[in-house]
Amino acid sequence: MTDPIRLSKRLIALTGCSRREAELYIEGGWVTVDGRIVDEPQYKVQSETVELLPGASATPLEPITLILHQPSGAIEGPDALLQLLRPDTHWSEDPAQKRVLKGHFARLNTSLPLQPGAQGLTLFTQDWRTLRKLTDDAAKLEQEYVAEVRGETATNGLERLKRGHTHKGLTLPACKVSWQSETRLRFAMKNPAPGIIRQMCESIGLQVITLKRIRIGGVPMGKLPAGQWRYLSSHERF
Repeated sequence: MTDPIRLSKRLIALTGCSRREAELYIEGGWVTVDGRIVDEPQYKVQSETVELLPGASATPLEPITLILHQPSGAIEGPDALLQLLRPDTHWSEDPAQKRVLKGHFARLNTSLPLQPGAQGLTLFTQDWRTLRKLTDDAAKLEQEYVAEVRGETATNGLERLKRGHTHKGLTLPACKVSWQSETRLRFAMKNPAPGIIRQMCESIGLQVITLKRIRIGGVPMGKLPAGQWRYLSSHERF
C-alpha cells in the first residue's frame, strides 16, 4: 500500500506534464480516478487508477454565468444565495449540457437583485464582461415580473399604470403591464426601484400575494424549477 499523494502529483508522474498543466487538466474535468471525474488537484490518491481523458486541454476554465431560480422564502443576500448553488441543485434538463465543475462555483458575483420579497431569476457570473453589462446597462435592461394579486382593480387601473401616475404623493413610472390570467399581472420595466411593483399594484386597489421575476433582457428563466440553477447558454444574450 502506497502513501496517499496529491492527484496532481500522480498525474505529473503519469504524463510528464508540468504542475500547472496538471492542475489545469484536473480543474477542467479531464482526469478520472477509477473512472470518476475528480476536479480537485489536492485530492489524495493511493492505488486507484488515474487517467487523462482523450482530448484533454490544459487551459483555464472559461468564465461562466449561472441562472438561479431563487425560491420564495430564501434568505436574501449574495452569501446566503451562493449556498443554493451546488452540484446537487443543478437542473437535470439544463440545455447548456456543461460538465458541472468545482471551479464554476468560485469567484461568483451577482447583480440586479430581485424586488424585496420576490422569487425568480437571479444571476451569478464569473465573467467581468457580463457583470459590467448588467451593471452599466441596468437602466436599459428590461426586467419582467409576474405578480399574483387579489382585490378589485380601480376603474381604468391598468391604463393609469401604463401612463404613469401619482399615488399618495409618490410618482409612479409608466410601464408595460397586462393581465396574464384573472389573478396575475405581468410587468415589464427597466431597472425597477425596490418595492415599486407592490406600490403600483396598491395604487389601483390590488394586493400582491407573490412576485416572480421571469426575464432579464433577452434571457428568460424558462422552466427552471425553484431552488435549482442552470448555465447561461452560449446563444443567450442580455
